[in-house]
This record gives sequence, structure tokens and C-alpha cells, in this order.
Amino acid sequence: MSWLQRLKIDKFLLILVCVVVIASFFPCEGIYKTFFGYLTTAAIALLFFMHGAKLSREAIMAGISHWRLHVVVFLSTFALFPLLGLGMKWLVPVGILTPTLYYGFLYLCALPATVQSAIAYTSVAGGNIPAAICSASASSILGVFLSPVLVGLLMHTQGGTSDTLHAIGSIVLQLMVPFIIGHLCRPLIGAWVQRHKKIVNITDRSSILLVVYVAFSAAVVEGIWHQIDGWSLLAILGCSIVLLTIVLIINTYVARLFGFNTKDEITIVFCGSKKSLANGIPMANVLFPAAAVGAMVLPLMIFHQIQLMVCAVLASRYAKRVAREDAEAVVKKEEVKTV
Repeated sequence: MSWLQRLKIDKFLLILVCVVVIASFFPCEGIYKTFFGYLTTAAIALLFFMHGAKLSREAIMAGISHWRLHVVVFLSTFALFPLLGLGMKWLVPVGILTPTLYYGFLYLCALPATVQSAIAYTSVAGGNIPAAICSASASSILGVFLSPVLVGLLMHTQGGTSDTLHAIGSIVLQLMVPFIIGHLCRPLIGAWVQRHKKIVNITDRSSILLVVYVAFSAAVVEGIWHQIDGWSLLAILGCSIVLLTIVLIINTYVARLFGFNTKDEITIVFCGSKKSLANGIPMANVLFPAAAVGAMVLPLMIFHQIQLMVCAVLASRYAKRVAREDAEAVVKKEEVKTV
């Protein structure tokens, strides 16, 4: 048994930490930023292409029609988060958060769910991938319309209108088109993908690492370590951890209360607890004055990194639980055949 196993430290979490450290000292800028941006887009497209080839039409239709799951994820993203954000207002008078950081958390709570990492983690954990693709993609598309409205309601902010058609087009082009092409190619490569599931898993994890590196590089280049003092950083870290913990606990218990199975629970936990950095930063540039954007998205930048790391640990634990349940199901099936 290795020392990592003795300490129960997740190897993928360590790799994520290493990626954050590398991004802090060697962020991608200029031509390298462009290269890694294209590489990340290609990795995500490949991921969705392989998922399209992997999933049967019956599984996809089951994911689309799983309305109870989608309602839970929607309420978590656009109701639970904003309510918790409003509840953080009492942290301002006691000096834990400055008004600017509080508004930053309110903005974070109004954003849609992140798509790529939510689906990738759902896949790593062994969750309901078709439902995750439908739920996360719908959240991102609806968020283009709902998030500016929520920001206005929560913060009384007057801003311009975001490029809605461009945002929807990007989601369709980067995610749904590769998925559909992969599904159309299923008769040709579906059997090969099923035989080489490890390749899909490697693609999942590689896309997560690339997203983390590119996202944190952008945060470092924007001067994340120069914009805040030690107390502000600790306050953001603490509030982000508490906020994420509350959402994860509520989503887990709601999933179990309404009788969802383990795979659906995984989808609800990962799709209902994430916030999109990719949508949040461009939207902030439209909604807020240029001078305020950096401070407004600071809680989002840090929360984004925390959610990735926490979900890496949860994904590994869920994967072991699903593998154990699948093994038990196989044993029971064999016993029934024997009888």
C-alpha cells in the first residue's frame, strides 16, 4: 500500500493541485494561451464525440425525458444558489466580506452551471451521462437569459444586453455538434469505444486538467494574487467552501429524499453545484464597468477552483461506490440464474 493510499489522498486531486501551482508560476499567455485554448476546445469536442458514440439512442432519450432530475438541477442552480447568496449579506456588517466581495458572491450565485467539467466529473463518477449532458447544456443556455435577470434582481444592476445568439451558438457548436456526430458514427465506432472505455476516462480527466490550467492561468494573468490581501483571500476561500458544502449536502439529501438512484444522484450533485467561469467572465464584462470586473469575478475564480478540486474527490468516491453496486448487481443476477 502506497503512502497516498494510507493517507487516503486522491491522486487526481494531487494532479489538480500541481496544475494550479504550474498555472500560478507558468500561466499561458499570448500565443501559448491561444494554443491551450484551441487544445482545450479540441479535447472537449473529442470528449463529447466519444460520449455520443458511446451512448445508445435509448439512453439519450431516457436522459432527455428525465424531467424530475432536470427540475432539481434547475432549482439548485437558479433558486437555491441565489437564496444562499442573499443570506451572505449578514457577513458584510461583521466585516467578514467587503461590499464588493459580497456583490461578487451574489453575481456568482446568479450564474448558470458549468457544462464541461460537470459532465466530465459525472462520467468519471459513473453517473447518468445523458441526463448530465441535457441538464448542464440546458442550464447554460437558459442561463444566458436568466442570469442577467437574476443579477438585476439581486444587485439592482443596469447593464447592456449579452450576445445571446453567440452564446447559444458556442454551446451548440462546441458541445452538441460533436456529440451528434459521434452518435451518428456509433454504428461504425460504437463497439470500439465500448471496448476501450479507459480512453474515454482518460479524455474526461485530460479535459478537466486543461480547463483548470487555462482557467487558473487566466486568473493569474488578470492579477488574482495582486488584487487581494491575505484576509480577503481567506474570507473568499472560507465562504466558497461553506457555500459549496451547503449546496452539495442539500442536493445529496434532496436526491435521496425523492428516491433517485445513485447514478442520478451523481448527476444532480455535480450539475447542481457548479458555476460557470466560462459564462461568468464574459457576462461580467457586459454587465459591470470595466474597472469593477476584476473584483466582481474574484469570488467566481476562487470558487471555480475549489469546486473542481472538491468534485475530483467526490467523483473518485462515487466511482468506487458505483463499481461496488454494479458488482453486487452482477452477483445477484448470477444467483437468480442459478436458482
